[in-house]
Amino acid sequence: REARRRVGLCVGVMPRVKTGKEQPPEGWEKIEPTLTELDKRMRDVENEPHEGKRKVESTWPIHRIHHERSRYIYEMFYKKKEISRELYDYCLRNGYADAALIAKWKKPGYERVCCLRCIQRSDHNFDTTCICRVPKSKLAEGKVVECVHCGCRGCASGD
Repeated sequence: REARRRVGLCVGVMPRVKTGKEQPPEGWEKIEPTLTELDKRMRDVENEPHEGKRKVESTWPIHRIHHERSRYIYEMFYKKKEISRELYDYCLRNGYADAALIAKWKKPGYERVCCLRCIQRSDHNFDTTCICRVPKSKLAEGKVVECVHCGCRGCASGD
């Protein structure tokens, strides 16, 4: 007992347990059908067979739906201003959108970035960014580019 007190642990005090689910704020009815549809599509993609595909190719549809869901919430709050700050924060807290990805979309030059792995220099050869970040005007004519990580075909802001 004495050792616990020295470490800073309270003896006999249990942490509070959350018993109920947090109620969604006002305006949830407006975005719920779209988020439900995206969740259904995500479940379908996760359960579809991936035989015959490369290992990375099987995760590309998951990345696309994740991007689409985050983009939907971003546009509803920042572009269209149809949802409240409270609802936006609720969506971020409960995993309906990727807060780090949305933070990048707010910065100049990253308005169209597809995923965070494409801009992490440590994940690529020669400490550069992904090939999908190269503007189409800088690539060879007729060359089809697909990101290895998420399957993006070009998310450079200059395109």
